[in-house]
Order: sequence, then structure tokens, then C-alpha cells
Amino acid sequence: MDTENGTRWLSDEEQRAWRAHLEVSRLLMHQLERDLQPFGLTNNDYEILVNLSESEDHRMRMSDLATATLQSKSRLSHQITRMETAGLVRRENCESDRRGLFAVLTDQGWETMREVAPHHVASVREHFIDLLPPEDLKALHAALAPIAKRLRTTRGRV
Repeated sequence: MDTENGTRWLSDEEQRAWRAHLEVSRLLMHQLERDLQPFGLTNNDYEILVNLSESEDHRMRMSDLATATLQSKSRLSHQITRMETAGLVRRENCESDRRGLFAVLTDQGWETMREVAPHHVASVREHFIDLLPPEDLKALHAALAPIAKRLRTTRGRV
């Protein structure tokens, strides 16, 4: 629908789809966070642990980790400080760039990942994957992939 200012308002169907997406996103993230609480982790903690556990030598430059987790450098720095206190990660200087820092997964962080990952996957299955038939999951991925690509490009990270 167009109005006097050229605004393309959402149709009823578009509005329903948009609001359903918002509601599912919020509720799912809230539930996944609740399921991580018994382990003393937040969704942000878990995402950082995943990124580090999947990186070469279980380390990432702080700037790359900030980009990967969609966090500002200062917010990530506070997050890493908290995770250092918990013994999950440590910072190391970058030999090739004196200003650069690495976030490194500790042995305790790796063991935490190994303990938590099966529970997190079970939570993702229970609250998302297993609620959709395979053909809907495939269609959902096909629908969301171009949106993610566009947003990554807009953000400057392809």
C-alpha cells in the first residue's frame, strides 16, 4: 500500500509474517538463554565459545571475533573480561601487530564447550528444528539465506 509520502506500508500478510518472525526470534533466543543458565552462560558467551572452538588453534583476533559475533569492540572487550574471570578464555598479544589482541579458548573453556554443546543442540532441536518438517527447514533456509547475505554485505562482511 502506498500513501501520500510514498511509504510502502506492509500488507496484512506481510505484517503477520514480520511480526511472527520478531516473536519467534525473541522467544527462541530467550528460551535458548534460559537453557544455558544452568551452565552459567549467556547466548553471547556460547557464541564466543563456538567461534573460538571452531577457529584454528582455538583463537581469534578480537576484531574478527567482534565482527563474527556482531558486537562492538568495547562490548566484546567487557564480555571477554567477564569470560576471563570465569576461566573460559584468555587474551594474548599478537606478535605481528603490537596493537592486536587474540581471544584464546582455555582448556576450561574447551571442556565447558564439550559439556554444554550437547545440551544446547538438544535445546535447538526441541524448540526449533524438530518443530518443522525437513521440507520447511529447507524452504526456511532458502528464504533466509539471501536476507543474511544482503545484511552481511550491507554491514561490510561478506
